[in-house]
Amino acid sequence: MSLQQRVRAHFEASIETKRRTLDAALPVIVAAAEHMATVLKTGGKVLACGNGGSAADAQHFAAELTGRFERERPGLAGIALTTDTSALTAIANDYSYEQVFSKQVQALVRPGDLLLAISTSGNSPSVLKAIEAAHDGGASVIALTGKDGGKMAAQIRSGDFELRAVSGVTARIQETHILFLHCLCDAVDQILFPV
Repeated sequence: MSLQQRVRAHFEASIETKRRTLDAALPVIVAAAEHMATVLKTGGKVLACGNGGSAADAQHFAAELTGRFERERPGLAGIALTTDTSALTAIANDYSYEQVFSKQVQALVRPGDLLLAISTSGNSPSVLKAIEAAHDGGASVIALTGKDGGKMAAQIRSGDFELRAVSGVTARIQETHILFLHCLCDAVDQILFPV
């Protein structure tokens, strides 16, 4: 297979994953966006977490809330739990890596807040613990998953949302997670600041 063929295959696989995911997830994306807008409108905040590429996605999303997505509007309350290296390293050292997000959630979450939990496999122990802490603190959850949803899918409660990328390939899941996040940003902006 030539390099051009390999590149074309990546594009085609990404397009197909997004088509299948759209068919499966469209109503859930809309409902999750409406819920997030309500949380933000009523004074709540969105905490975001994930590991590796999902950590970068959490930071990307929080930046688009606090700054802007595609148009000017007031900043919205978004916090990435992946950026405070002192907290991350202290918690991992003094407790365990599995608690790097849950300890922050316990400290920061209030009833009515929202946790955006990202894991391509749906099985990341640190993210699973963060979901438990969010529920214990009265927060709702939007879980971005892939594959079969993993253990995160089983943690979803009434009032939570799972946005699952329809793929078993990590790269395709990550690409779809970015699209989920951009859809959420756009919808929240449209709901809160209609043009």
